[in-house]
Amino acid sequence: MTTHHAVDGLAGNPAAPAGVLLRLLALNDRWITQRISWRQKLPDEVAEAMLTHPDRRVRHSIAESWTVDPELRARLLDGPVSDAIVVACGPRPYGIAVPPLPDRAYERLLTHERGNVRYETLDSAGVPEHVLIPLAGHPDPLFRLAACRRVWHALADEVRASLLGDADPEVRRAASLWVMHEDEERTTELVEALAGTWQLGEVMERGKLGRAVAERLLAGGIRLPWLARNPTLPADLASPLAHHEDPEVRLAFSARPELSEEERGAVDWKIGPEDRLDTLRWVWDAREDPDVLRRCATSAHPWLRRSAAVCRELPEDCVELLAGDEDFAVRLLLAERHPKAPAELLLDLYLHGTHRAVAMLVAKPQFPLAGLAARFGEATDPEARALALRDPTATPELVERLSRDPEKRVREAAARDVRLPVGRVVELLEDPDVGSAAAVNPVLPVAVMTALLDRAGVPG
Repeated sequence: MTTHHAVDGLAGNPAAPAGVLLRLLALNDRWITQRISWRQKLPDEVAEAMLTHPDRRVRHSIAESWTVDPELRARLLDGPVSDAIVVACGPRPYGIAVPPLPDRAYERLLTHERGNVRYETLDSAGVPEHVLIPLAGHPDPLFRLAACRRVWHALADEVRASLLGDADPEVRRAASLWVMHEDEERTTELVEALAGTWQLGEVMERGKLGRAVAERLLAGGIRLPWLARNPTLPADLASPLAHHEDPEVRLAFSARPELSEEERGAVDWKIGPEDRLDTLRWVWDAREDPDVLRRCATSAHPWLRRSAAVCRELPEDCVELLAGDEDFAVRLLLAERHPKAPAELLLDLYLHGTHRAVAMLVAKPQFPLAGLAARFGEATDPEARALALRDPTATPELVERLSRDPEKRVREAAARDVRLPVGRVVELLEDPDVGSAAAVNPVLPVAVMTALLDRAGVPG
């Protein structure tokens, strides 16, 4: 059998009919199968073929797709028992919410004969709250643990009290983590129970510390950056950390909520442009307080400004302020998280940012598409020229010209554009660099799709 470089693109063509997709499916090519499963709408006969396919990888591509109808994913539970684990794990795309399965599917998964299916279901990100809430009273402690960890905010007071006194120590600890910020006794218990585990850092940062346990933790000398961030650490115990030999400890101390700007400035801390920092918990907890957010947004400390930038509740005047911040991470976090991040900020980061996250900014509703053709159609930067094609007012003449651009990425963008004349789309099928992109274009006639499959030797 021969092949053609553009064939795989047909799998992503929204206008490809069932006959074309079934021929592609018969190739048993994993990449092509995945592209078919990612379609927004699968023709019924194609969905049926994939759900009943003898190759489990084809069936599992349905379970792992975040675009197919959840009803299709649920139907895999009617197939081989081994398919259930993939349904339980579900799709896990980055930054995309996955529609949940029908309730009846969760009922089957949570009562499945295989324990790994039941427990993977509990960890699946797509399980809705109303399915998890009743599990707080389940006889299996792992079910209660899942409810405790994931829907504590939605549980009734009496259910929370029951979990805090649960017979299972792991469930009790998980519940205590939710209340330790206001309970010294539970914080002390968690310090003892979680010694040597990764969770101890969370307790040291967020738990309400009694003086005795604080002194013991300081003397132990482990995970001091977490302890330095804890607002309940007594001031006289915290202040020596401003001069600690470890720069991470000094940095953590410098971000404490009670410090003035002068006190922060007096600490020898350093933050590099590429340093990754978690959002400060005390800022996040106060995200409904505009005064706190404004104080952080106007701070000279980048960590406070970065923490304010992730809060959707940030006042509009602070949004404008942080959009021009000297710290790249502040600008990027604002662009990613805030619904009113300025359009020009998104555009600037998309064109000049180096972080991989900037590529996703073009999908934001406030990204400035109108006018891009006039601004960038003649740009020297190929990324900018490709961006010109996102302008809804770009002319077919501009699209056609950019389809002949010397840069592959620009020709690819033009090849997918529905404003490109059909004849030029067909020509681009023969370009080894962009043929696959041209095959995605929905203006491609079905007869051309079929002829391409014939030339590639794909069975009918």
